[in-house]
Amino acid sequence: MHQLAIVHDHPHWFQPLFHALDRAGIDYLAVSTDGHGFDPIGGQPPAPVIFNRVAMSATQRSRRHPVYYTMALLDHWAGQGALVLNGADAMAIDASKARQLALIHRLGLAAPATRVVHDEAALLIAARSIGFPLVVKADIGGQGSGIARFDDARELAHAIAAGLLPPSANGVWLCQALVRPRGQVITRIEILGGRMLYALDVSQADDALTLANAEQRSERLLRRRRVRAEPPPGLVSAAEMLAREAGMEACGIEYMIDDACGTPRFHDINGLSLFVDSPQDVLGWDPHDRLVERLWHHIRRMGG
Repeated sequence: MHQLAIVHDHPHWFQPLFHALDRAGIDYLAVSTDGHGFDPIGGQPPAPVIFNRVAMSATQRSRRHPVYYTMALLDHWAGQGALVLNGADAMAIDASKARQLALIHRLGLAAPATRVVHDEAALLIAARSIGFPLVVKADIGGQGSGIARFDDARELAHAIAAGLLPPSANGVWLCQALVRPRGQVITRIEILGGRMLYALDVSQADDALTLANAEQRSERLLRRRRVRAEPPPGLVSAAEMLAREAGMEACGIEYMIDDACGTPRFHDINGLSLFVDSPQDVLGWDPHDRLVERLWHHIRRMGG
């Protein structure tokens, strides 16, 4: 049996992690969800420690996305005694922006005004309650996908009539106030093992919300400028609390300062948080090495 298994749906994204694992001498197995199947009453986990790296954006890349399949797989392996990091329960929160916002609210933190709906009639009613401009989000997204901006009721009604709403893998949408972030930046706090690993200020790409093509929108969002940030201790503690309550070993927590009132508003809990490109230039160190140290900790704890 291997020491570690990495479950993923996009191998090219994880080459830096695989290289770091190779450098550390960890015996790992990369488990691709493509073509994968499992016996729900038999078999055994491929390793005592399993790290889930399946992306929510998989729902936008293929109608045969692996998100809900992976939840069942991870739950099965956890039931067989494996330590599953970012497991099925964490993934259920990752896969629902509505659940993320409910968690943010329960913990006493602010978020953008939102209504959750599951049909077009309710969406129009929610839009009147929220007010324009607003964004409509698919409940399960990723990489900036599944988001569209609407500046007035007529524009939204046209999108509904033309079938141009963001595609939703589970039939749920969020109607959300468009918050204008102070300085046109959002802050992303990367969490590992319940503690902040680093934080980045990310320049907003509001214009990407107007793009109809999902690939162009994702590419535009990925090109946003990222610089290292030092969030206030209170917001770091809030992000760490969110990660713990979501049961996520590794994740990215995003907030923005509402320019209209100065309120910090948390808006995203991302269980698959790809580390910043060119980390040596941005951070001066490689976060993959810290991640591997944390994985080693769990492997030793499981007797691997």
